[in-house]
Amino acid sequence: MAEQKTAAAADDGIRDGFKQLGIARMLLLGCQHVFAMFGATVLVPLITGFNVSITLFTCGLGTVLYFFITKKKMPVFLGSSFAFIGAALSIAHGEASLLPYVSLGTVFAGAVYLVLAGIVKKIGTKRVLRIFPPVVTAPCVILLALVLADTGVADCSSNWVLALIAISTLFIVNLFCKGMVRLLPVLLAIAVSYSVGVAVTLINPDFLGLTWIDFSPFENISFFRIPPFMESSPVGFLTGQAEFDAAIATGAIVTFVLVSLAGIINTVGVTAAIGAACKRNFMADPGLHCSLMGDGIGTMLAGLFGGFANTTYSENTGVVSMTKIYDARATLIAGCFSIMLSFFGVFDAFINTIPASILGGVSIILYGNIAVSGYSSLADSKTDFNDMRNVLIMAVILIFGLGFEAHPVTIGSVQFTGLAISALAGIVLNLILPGNNYNFEEDAYAITD
Repeated sequence: MAEQKTAAAADDGIRDGFKQLGIARMLLLGCQHVFAMFGATVLVPLITGFNVSITLFTCGLGTVLYFFITKKKMPVFLGSSFAFIGAALSIAHGEASLLPYVSLGTVFAGAVYLVLAGIVKKIGTKRVLRIFPPVVTAPCVILLALVLADTGVADCSSNWVLALIAISTLFIVNLFCKGMVRLLPVLLAIAVSYSVGVAVTLINPDFLGLTWIDFSPFENISFFRIPPFMESSPVGFLTGQAEFDAAIATGAIVTFVLVSLAGIINTVGVTAAIGAACKRNFMADPGLHCSLMGDGIGTMLAGLFGGFANTTYSENTGVVSMTKIYDARATLIAGCFSIMLSFFGVFDAFINTIPASILGGVSIILYGNIAVSGYSSLADSKTDFNDMRNVLIMAVILIFGLGFEAHPVTIGSVQFTGLAISALAGIVLNLILPGNNYNFEEDAYAITD
């Protein structure tokens, strides 16, 4: 334990950003977190048919609440959850009239988080983590990065020139730059590659036959507008704005409650991963129950406002790991930015002009950092890879995850993705296989104010 604390002290990072960096730099860091989450967060509503501005608002609101619920200690951003995409599509099929049922399911999924948070609070993190030890959560975090990698590469394929410029900028900033510049790799990667894209578009928009910058989102925009909160909200069932069908509602609730398992595993994994990145044991302080409660409340509110289910975002864990800015106020600022930006149509339009290839290039590196953070939590927990029990559990999680992600299992109207199946398989194997001797250390990486 002494060795762990020594290691933590050796890599302390920035823990009081306003004191060590100043207000202006902290605002930039918050902005960086917004850009880091934006690609994935916006992609989810675009796929499922939800409103992007509502998504930005609910993600920001959830992040702000999470900051206070976790006692201002965890630098986490709540973004749109990929785990629920399959469930949403199976219920609504992209039809706007069915989206309130998806939001209703989201509310109940958030309630499951709160129930589990209460159980963790009641019986203690130590006992619950015998169900979710690092040998289960870490490979789930690694798996999430591997699953997302396909999305990152696919986004890059539309213009590998811009993607490689973004990736190269990330490398240069991280390896050769110093001071404040080194703390903004994601923001600078997007800025440099976007500037190149704008220049090429103005000079020769058909250069190399590739897609560069499309400025059409700026046409006929409103500078300021209020997001249409009632558009997909289940509150519409009560006010008569949406027609209620009990059969569809029941199917949505059951589906989202079952799929919430994958979301919960992600929250447990990210809580461990962000702790490993920050050299702090957030499982103990502020506690896993606080993380689950923050995510659950954020998800329930997202559903009530007509947004998509939230989750603790791995992309921002990658930013924290890369920049070593451990001050949770950076993500609080990001949450506030997200709320404000949801009311500005001009920002929404600007973001929509950023090519997917740029976001994909940045995401590839961030996803790699996520995978490394998963491995780091395994290393910190001193998981024994000579123990065949651990090897088998990890092997099943990784292979089931990748395999069933490509070929999901559908039972009735419920679709189980690789993340959900692998998480369930890992939990069951950990419980039934002999040798579950994981001992959660409450004092590891103890936080001192």
